[in-house]
Amino acid sequence: MEEQVGELWHRLITRLADDRHPEAAVGLGEVEQTVGILFRALGGDGGLQVTAAEATAHGARRGWLQRLAGVQEKVTLAWRDENYLRLPPRIDWLPERALNRELYLWLAALAAVAEENDGTDWFLASQRQAARTLARFPGLASRYRRLVEAHLAQRPDPQRLPPDEAAAERAVRQALREPGSVPALPQARRPPRPVPLWLHPAPPQPPGEGIAAPEPEAQPEGGRRRGETVEDLHRRAERVEEPEADRGLVTIRMENIFTWGEYVKVDRGSEDEEDMDRAEAIARDLDQLAVSRGGRRPASTLRFDLDLPAESQDDRVLNEGILLPEWDWKRGALLPDHCRIVPMLAAEAGRAELPEHLGRTARRLRAQFQALAPARTWFRNQPDGQDIDLDAYLRFASDRAAGLAVAGDNLYREMRAGARDLVTLLMADLSLSTDTWIDDHNRVIDVIRDSLFLFAESLNATGDRFGMYGFSSRKRDPVRMHLLKHFDEPYDGAVRGRIGAIRPGYYTRMGAAIRFAARLLALQPGGRRLLLLLTDGKPNDLDQYEGRYGIEDTRQAILEARRQGLEPFCVTIDEQANDYLPYLFGSGGYVVIRHPADLPRQLPLLYARLTA
Repeated sequence: MEEQVGELWHRLITRLADDRHPEAAVGLGEVEQTVGILFRALGGDGGLQVTAAEATAHGARRGWLQRLAGVQEKVTLAWRDENYLRLPPRIDWLPERALNRELYLWLAALAAVAEENDGTDWFLASQRQAARTLARFPGLASRYRRLVEAHLAQRPDPQRLPPDEAAAERAVRQALREPGSVPALPQARRPPRPVPLWLHPAPPQPPGEGIAAPEPEAQPEGGRRRGETVEDLHRRAERVEEPEADRGLVTIRMENIFTWGEYVKVDRGSEDEEDMDRAEAIARDLDQLAVSRGGRRPASTLRFDLDLPAESQDDRVLNEGILLPEWDWKRGALLPDHCRIVPMLAAEAGRAELPEHLGRTARRLRAQFQALAPARTWFRNQPDGQDIDLDAYLRFASDRAAGLAVAGDNLYREMRAGARDLVTLLMADLSLSTDTWIDDHNRVIDVIRDSLFLFAESLNATGDRFGMYGFSSRKRDPVRMHLLKHFDEPYDGAVRGRIGAIRPGYYTRMGAAIRFAARLLALQPGGRRLLLLLTDGKPNDLDQYEGRYGIEDTRQAILEARRQGLEPFCVTIDEQANDYLPYLFGSGGYVVIRHPADLPRQLPLLYARLTA
């Protein structure tokens, strides 16, 4: 009974203290694509991805009812860093849904013109950003005025605040109405109430250099399927020493009983659902995470490691490999000989036939692609051939009768097949993420394998020259390139055996794979050279290649390939690909396959459209 009364009281007091408008809420997922397009169209950094921001404590004055209910201690504001444009996951500040949606668009425009912090006070910087946005995009002025008026109606009345806080509140109100008109924010004991129309005054900093990247983990069987996501948590972190489990007397301060500063030992290699759920709930309420490296190992722990397999069990290394550069976007320069590319071949692939479940689809695709094969035609003026070229013979006879000295070397014709003068290289991402299940029967790697089979069957029917490689990496050495089919190699049982032997590898150093592919394609004769990249996610690796570094290196590799006359094109099944692929390949340089199971059927047809 006491619990029921307490729960009812909590619901009542929380509802009374909440001044938000949940009925008019707009989620980031509803406008994410629109916001991303608007941000880049207005000149925002194309390498930034739109993601959800976390709530942070603001320290402003709260009403007594809010203090009683223990709500609104934190606020979710927008900001940008070197990797992301971070926006509130949900906006319900304003009473109308249209206004909340317009607030998302205004924040995107504000972030597009925001400059790096030069030490200017946040109050002056926010006014300057708003004024610059309105000056550059005057069409946003009416929206901004509507947002300001709706927000001012919700701000506290200065007459009900202490004198110092009232002066600060009046300054904020004037700065919102006329950005740039207030030279300084009056000092007050408490900061003013947060302004959702401005960017975060002091955004959380990313983890310091002392925080090591987590060790790679294998995806356990029964893990999350593709499409299942959890809330992204971005928190500041500090490294601390692990508490001693056998410490004697522990003094507990009573004011700490109601805080979430609880130490939870989470073993990343185990699947203890109760501990994991508890840790996730605690993490949502923490502003800063403390990370330690425990010296002890639980007795019953199954550790997943990604160390390279024994040589006898691994693919066969073909040679010592080559060194390729990598783009360091912070320095703005190529790092020479930074990545080592190691060509490999499946050791025990053997010869194989096309899987039975693909037989019907393969026959249909072969019939369709045979229509793309160049028609047979007569080649005239040949030195030898199947038949006499009458036109050439008549010219020869006429010139000879006229007393001209002519050679009778090219008097024949021959029926030959034409040529499309096209060469294609397919690079397939074989990273660890391809071990993810997409349904009850298939993993991503199974879909990629079927796609490679049908792609090869289709191109073999056209007679086009093509090659296929798979790639994965573990840091910059080695970047593994698995040979599936060389350009001059016939498509036969040996190639099918290699395709059937592919398995999930490690990580996705995409820039190195593109540079390697560009080198191979540059050596191939052809009027048109197509580089197809088949992937299920964005560039990543264990080192600094994660995040913006990998995105920028991949983009630079694509630009290099285009300067060589190649045509890079990306085929992906990543649901978030629209956040970063326009920046990498351009709006027409990629396609997203929404349903991964459709990839085997769609890939050959996509090739037909690209090469028609």
